[in-house]
Order: sequence, then C-alpha cells, then structure tokens
Amino acid sequence: MSDATEPWLIVGLGNPGPDYAANRHNVGFMVADLLATRIGGKFKRAQKAQAQVVEGRMGPPGPGSRRVVLVKPMSYMNLSGGPVTALRDFYKVPTDHVVAVHDELDVDYGMLRLKLGGGDNGHNGLKSMTKAMGPDYHRVRFGIGRPPGRMQVADFVLKDFSSTERKELAFLVDRSADAVECLLAEGLERAQSAYNS
Repeated sequence: MSDATEPWLIVGLGNPGPDYAANRHNVGFMVADLLATRIGGKFKRAQKAQAQVVEGRMGPPGPGSRRVVLVKPMSYMNLSGGPVTALRDFYKVPTDHVVAVHDELDVDYGMLRLKLGGGDNGHNGLKSMTKAMGPDYHRVRFGIGRPPGRMQVADFVLKDFSSTERKELAFLVDRSADAVECLLAEGLERAQSAYNS
C-alpha cells in the first residue's frame, strides 16, 4: 500500500482532436474523462507539458483518499512519453505511481488486465512512455481484440468502436475507471483479482 501523500499520475492514452475521439485507440481518454467527472474536475491545459490535466483526490474521504493528477497527452499517441515524463517530474511522482490506461489488441473486447511493468506489445503510446521513463509503471489494459480478416492493425485501432461494441462501451469504460480506483485504494493484487478477466 502506498503512502497516501504521494501523488499518482493517471494517464489516459489517445490522440487529440474530434476526428479521433471515438476511436478504439482513444479508450484511455474515455476512461480519463470519466475519472475527471467522478472527482469533480475539468481538464485544462498543463503549464509544464503538452497535455491536459485535472488535479484532485480519488477514493473515500479521509486517510484512504489519494492525490491524483489525471493526464491526457496532447502530443499524439506515439509521442506520449515526453509530456508524461515532464509531468511525472513536475509533480514528483515515482514511476510506479504512474498508471497508463490504454487499448490492448491481445486482450478480447470487454476484458481488462492490470499489471506492473512489462513490454509495450507494439503499442506506440507505451513504447514512447517506456523509452522516456523505463517500463516500471502500471498498465490498465482495455481489451479491443484483434482486427478482423486482413485489416491492418493501424486501420483497426483508428476506427470507431462497432455498433455492437458500443452497446457495452459505457459499461466497460465505467468498469475500467473502477479498476483504476481499486488499484490506487487497495493495491495491484486486489485490483487484479477483482478486475482481471
């Protein structure tokens, strides 16, 4: 269990702008937006990095609450590491208090996996973050599954969720936000046993 005074950096990975807003690759932004609503904050431009941030507290009032900075890098996915590292340094956040929320091809749609460290699995946002600060941060991996047929991965992740997927999307984004809150409040093992599916 972490010291409640140490802040956490919760990074929703995605691409900026309305053209990308509903893409599979932007599910990290969707979760970050929901978490911002839950803590009663609005994203605003960061002074120290190319990103939008919300500062607040997460969890029950009292000793169980955690200081958090929610982050949406505005640099495009493959350059996420620069803004995230700048904010990690500015807020003096230990790397193991950084959580990346991102889409994951190798997990079926609707499934979640939480872990600490590991490879980037070809994900450009993780690749950029790992290059900038090493691999020892938490990941909340939102399963989007593999592209159908011969569709290229890049085309698949930059397409909107299908109409069938959208029926469950709000519930799954909500569950991912719950998983982030559980990770901060109760630690990785508890969050994994509750949410890894």
